[in-house]
Amino acid sequence: MALDNPAFSRNSAFSQQGAVAAAQDVSAQQLQEMYNQPSTPPAGETMTVESTLGKSVAGFGLLLVGAALGWLTVESVPFLWIGAGIVGFVLALVNTFKREPSAGLILAYAGVQGVFVGGISAWYEMVYGGGIVAQAVIATLVVFGVTLALFASGKIRASKKATKVFLIAMVGYLVFSLINWGLMVFGVNDDPWGMRSANFLGTGIPFGVILGILVVIMAAYSLVLDFDFIQQGVRNRAPKKYEWTGVFGIMVTVIWLYLEILRMIAITRD
Repeated sequence: MALDNPAFSRNSAFSQQGAVAAAQDVSAQQLQEMYNQPSTPPAGETMTVESTLGKSVAGFGLLLVGAALGWLTVESVPFLWIGAGIVGFVLALVNTFKREPSAGLILAYAGVQGVFVGGISAWYEMVYGGGIVAQAVIATLVVFGVTLALFASGKIRASKKATKVFLIAMVGYLVFSLINWGLMVFGVNDDPWGMRSANFLGTGIPFGVILGILVVIMAAYSLVLDFDFIQQGVRNRAPKKYEWTGVFGIMVTVIWLYLEILRMIAITRD
């Protein structure tokens, strides 16, 4: 699984070789001390699915508080949500490439990114109206719930082949997004959505809608990878602090999923 979410893949606690990788980094004396310790770690000091879920609820609760602030100040404090988006992006990079998880930084990301999500949601609601945000929220919850249910029942699992396809698709989507953004910035394409507004093969369906459906599928598979990494961390008996890494990974994916669904609905209304 080395080809996916760097928030997980950079840390051996979530890899199938986690125990081996950790043993290679200790001295002989430290290794002897490890052998002298009880074979079962003390209760309450390792990752659990239940505790990770509890921390996720706290993280998303803080995100909702930030979203409320961003929603209410979208007119009185213009561009606050844009600034929050920039700060949130920086915090996302810090949390992604930081070896040891920091609960404070992850909660800070949740709050700041919540302001961005709330602000941009209010903007979409003002421009497109008609409960577009409510539709996007419901769709996001449905995708998340169905994906979690399928994973918990064992009907869907991550595989190396699917993960490689996912990586290729993600790189392709990133390249397309950068090209589309460049065409819009330099005035080559003056459509509000750029190439996303193009008629798909004469069907009358905007290309952005077809692309959005594919991206939602990619985001759902990304959730599967997140759940799989958390499960692997529990099996590896990773320290309890890494539950925050699981919270961060799920939060990043859910926010991405919501924003993609929001844009896809907006394109259909445009």
